[in-house]
Amino acid sequence: MTSDWLAREQAALRRVATLVGRGLRPGEIFSAVSEEVGRLFDCEAGIARYESDGSALIVVGLSQGFPVVAIGTRYELEDFHDSTAVFQTGRAARSDHPAAHGASGPVAERLHRMGFVSTVAAPIAVEGGLWGVMTVAHLRERLPAGTEERLEKFTELVASAIANAESRAELAAAEARARNLAEEQAALRRVATLVARGVLPDELFAAATREARRVLPVEFANLGRYEPDGTMTFVAASPEQGTLPVGSRFPLGGDNVSTAVARTGLPFRIDHYPDATGPIADAVHQLGPRVAAGAPIVVEGRLWGVMIVSSTLDPPLPADIEARLAAFTELVATAIANTENHAALARLLDEQGSLRRVATLVAKRGDVGEVFSAVAEEVRRVLGVQLVTVCRHDPDDILVLSSAGSAAIPPGSRWPLDVPSLPGTIYKTGVAARNDDFGDASGLDALARDEGLSSAVGAPILVDGRVWGSINIAATDGLPLERDVEERLARFTDLIATSVSNATMRAELAASRARVIAAADEARRRIERDLHDGAQQRLITLAVALRRAEGSIPAGEDALRTQVARVADGLRGAAEELQELSRGIHPSVVSKHGLSPALKALVRRSHVPVKLDLRVDRRLPDQVEVAAYYIVSEALTNAAKHADATRVWVSVRIDEDRLCLSIRDDGVGGADPTRGSGLIGLKDRVEAIGGKISIESPPQEGTRIEVELPLDPTQVAEAPTSAAPAPRAARA
Repeated sequence: MTSDWLAREQAALRRVATLVGRGLRPGEIFSAVSEEVGRLFDCEAGIARYESDGSALIVVGLSQGFPVVAIGTRYELEDFHDSTAVFQTGRAARSDHPAAHGASGPVAERLHRMGFVSTVAAPIAVEGGLWGVMTVAHLRERLPAGTEERLEKFTELVASAIANAESRAELAAAEARARNLAEEQAALRRVATLVARGVLPDELFAAATREARRVLPVEFANLGRYEPDGTMTFVAASPEQGTLPVGSRFPLGGDNVSTAVARTGLPFRIDHYPDATGPIADAVHQLGPRVAAGAPIVVEGRLWGVMIVSSTLDPPLPADIEARLAAFTELVATAIANTENHAALARLLDEQGSLRRVATLVAKRGDVGEVFSAVAEEVRRVLGVQLVTVCRHDPDDILVLSSAGSAAIPPGSRWPLDVPSLPGTIYKTGVAARNDDFGDASGLDALARDEGLSSAVGAPILVDGRVWGSINIAATDGLPLERDVEERLARFTDLIATSVSNATMRAELAASRARVIAAADEARRRIERDLHDGAQQRLITLAVALRRAEGSIPAGEDALRTQVARVADGLRGAAEELQELSRGIHPSVVSKHGLSPALKALVRRSHVPVKLDLRVDRRLPDQVEVAAYYIVSEALTNAAKHADATRVWVSVRIDEDRLCLSIRDDGVGGADPTRGSGLIGLKDRVEAIGGKISIESPPQEGTRIEVELPLDPTQVAEAPTSAAPAPRAARA
């Protein structure tokens, strides 16, 4: 493998790594990688994804010259020899003269007709699973030995791009859920406000259906009242036009939502409404609903009516639609009954406000420790209990993350899981639990009894379908907790679960981005080292040899001596140019001498005068030094090339556990951080090690870049494994 080939390979890897770091869509990455690999190996290249059931593969990326298939083509695995071998073994495979290896099927036949003489395929593994395959095929000659290993360098970058895209999608979905929850809680609070104001029932009914239709994934919302004669009257509808008229009355009967709720007193749903029967269903069919669900309105233990939502779209309603609908029917029931006093209504408003505050904190990507503490305080205040603990459950013990109340437990304390306790029961069953009698308690429950707890309830925090932790509340007044506290507590556990899931995905995304940047830096180091130890040394050796030859030229051969001297000078100049080029690939001076000498050398080479205020008197972690060097280098390059600056000021200092950089120039300004790979690359590099960067560049006022880099870059966006404190679950 020649140094020229290696240089082209590293350049191709660097370009692909840059695309991955920019967060492009996978489809763009697939096409770019196929083109890069095709050019590098001087052959055709393609990327395919295995079907989830392992039955076939789908082509997702091709170099422009690939003559056999098109993007989106689907092939059975047995038709494609190398890809089948990769799927079966999980390792790279090659075929030289495919006909001799028994390959058959449409793809193999086309390969034979096209005359491909050599193919190599390498697996694309994403987070431990085989995702797809990258293939190169040559029409003229056998692909060289080692092609498999070189191809796998590109598949690793493709896998990183896929993993990044999946993490971003999951994070966006989690944040959307948190925003939706905040909107839903706000809608409930608005309805609760109307209840507290004592508005007329018709106004409240209209507002409840309007809010339910707005925040739930439905097109229609109706509210009906059951009459003593076995009929139902519609008392509210949203929208008012295009639905059954308010005041219309229908007999119950048949198989439909209204009749089922009246018969059972329980929520009911129909996922294929065209099958519904009965007088009400006959009237509703003309509206074209495909799915519908309803929740009962129960007033003082009596079934008063029903709230129904429906949609004309085919996708089924969410699995929790009945519970979410019940939140509105509870408010309607409260207004109808009008038996609760202002204190009870204020409590309801307060709870919705607490949920909304916590949901807003989650939606803003608040620190998980801050969320835990906020939830503990909000639950204690809203539910009026003496103790609240938020716990993390590990296989061996319970970790208290936060605690609130008169008997608060120190955050960070641990309690065993293998002795009787309320959190231990929740961990084993995965559902809410309560204890209203500590008389015969043992283990940690006995300890809770001895400290005066009389009643306790806990609800699980479920993350990705498993019990991650629990919220536990306890009372000391001798009375059992209210029967609905499990449901009210679950609303807070859902918010904590979302926060934990968000933090986990952010940590995974940051770690993935850090791995990509580290791989790119390592590639630069290899290129710089290879240039220094190979081509550069070779040029210097040749120049020295020529100088020796020049000294042995006989007298009188002045023309020859001049020519040899010119060539020797040229070799020396080429070596110096190569040395300058290698400095730009990777700052070896940083690795050898540290940040301060490297920045001083950088300033000396700058085309724009630089005033350097350097207050760093020791070596820093390699990641921090390299990041700081690239930031200053990019800023000086931009000032010279784009800003027309006449002066640049650079300040570098250590502030406790951070390295602070401030770079400003007197140029034309107007730099846009969202455009151009240089500034985007700097942002990715800074955030990958947990740093912060801000860029201000008003037109005609110069550009200012402020950066903070943690001196311990290992502390990057850790997932909430043992984050902030939680409640003394063991005792609750």
